Amino acid sequence: MKMRMELVERRGRQQQRQEEKGAFERKSSREKSTRRRMTISIVEEEEEEESPKIVDLSGMSLDFIPVNPTINLGAISKLHISNNNLQSIPESLTARLLNLVELDMHSNQLNSIPNSIGCLSKLKLLNISGNLLLSLPKTIENCRALEELNANFNMLTHLPDTIGFELINLKKLCINSNKIAHLPYSTSHLTNLRVLDARLNCLRSLPDDLENLINLEILNVSQNFQYLSKLPYSVGFLISLHELDVSYNKITELPDSIGCLKKLQKLSVEGNRLVSPPPEVVEQGIRAVKQYLCEKINGMHDKSPKKKSWFGKLARCSTFSGANLPRDDFGVPSNRTIDAIASPRFIAMLSPRRLLSPKTYFSK
Repeated sequence: MKMRMELVERRGRQQQRQEEKGAFERKSSREKSTRRRMTISIVEEEEEEESPKIVDLSGMSLDFIPVNPTINLGAISKLHISNNNLQSIPESLTARLLNLVELDMHSNQLNSIPNSIGCLSKLKLLNISGNLLLSLPKTIENCRALEELNANFNMLTHLPDTIGFELINLKKLCINSNKIAHLPYSTSHLTNLRVLDARLNCLRSLPDDLENLINLEILNVSQNFQYLSKLPYSVGFLISLHELDVSYNKITELPDSIGCLKKLQKLSVEGNRLVSPPPEVVEQGIRAVKQYLCEKINGMHDKSPKKKSWFGKLARCSTFSGANLPRDDFGVPSNRTIDAIASPRFIAMLSPRRLLSPKTYFSK
């Protein structure tokens, strides 16, 4: 009996030990998982602190940009401050946005862009449309990573002269609805440019060396109204051009080279007083226009008057024939002497000035 009780007690102690051991193992596993979760959360928090941030302050009727001293401006990748009442951007603020990739400042009251924008070496998109800008700072040329520049609806009269030499990665340039009279010569060096929108300006001409824009797909110089009267011949060498809009200008003749644009799919020329190609050809569509211009290159539509021999005309006018005059044995008019024929009066009749004079000098 006593031995049986000892055996029961021994089994009870073993079972208790196993239960305690299991509880300890379960507790240890819970602590390990808790520590693991804490480690993951700490890593995630560290990654969030180091990850790029997007700051959106658009549409808040701001008169100035509130800056929280605890915010790391160098970590901001996108800053949207559009649709506010901002009249200026602090130089110190822009200079600290070193990792900024996208800056949207459209629809404000900005009179100028800070010169420190040149510090934004990683900037790819800049939207400054819908402001009161008269010019762009030259330092914008230091934003060499810039791919898209939107400066529509401002009061710009010109672009920086060397902008095309520096912004070599620019793919989209939108400067419509300004007062720009000439595009800088350096524009022809934007070899990566795909879209050039310069409508609704005061453009009087385009750069001559446009053939360097080998990737340009869309060119819109429409609605320059009474200012733009001619396109450079190099427009026809834009080998990637898909869309060309020159409507509502003062153009009377399209360059023949446009007929060589194999990829051109859309051509808008309405609102011009075109003579070449004529209106009846334009009405037939882009294929007819291209065919006409190609044929013109080959001289098939040369409507210039052919040079006719003026001897026949003079003969019809009896200048040389003298058929109505009596002649002597030597073929000289009987009532005229050789001296008379050689007189200044008759020499004047054979002068180039008279022979090439308007029709009114001659009677049919």
